[in-house]
Amino acid sequence: MQTHVAIPCNDTPLLNVRALEDIEFLVKESEVLTGKPGRTFVIAGADRLSYRVQWHPMGSKVERLDAHGQALSSQHLLPWEFLDHSVVEALRAGQLFTPLVRRPG
Repeated sequence: MQTHVAIPCNDTPLLNVRALEDIEFLVKESEVLTGKPGRTFVIAGADRLSYRVQWHPMGSKVERLDAHGQALSSQHLLPWEFLDHSVVEALRAGQLFTPLVRRPG
């Protein structure tokens, strides 16, 4: 079951990410619907950290985003390295969310 939540002062509804397998699916879904690489994920907490995750055949690219969606830092991670990233830690703690994606137009 999917859970939709909203963050105060932000009108975009967020989807709770519940399983590691969902990250790859959600990234690909976003890429198909928007035509842009990757998908944004938000860690619920005081800082509301945002990351853009892109899936690649040999692993993933994870970018830490600022408040305007610009990359502050970037990491290329092998699949087993991604398992130790804070995005996956937030997933395990039930604190990983992603904005709902709609087809443009």
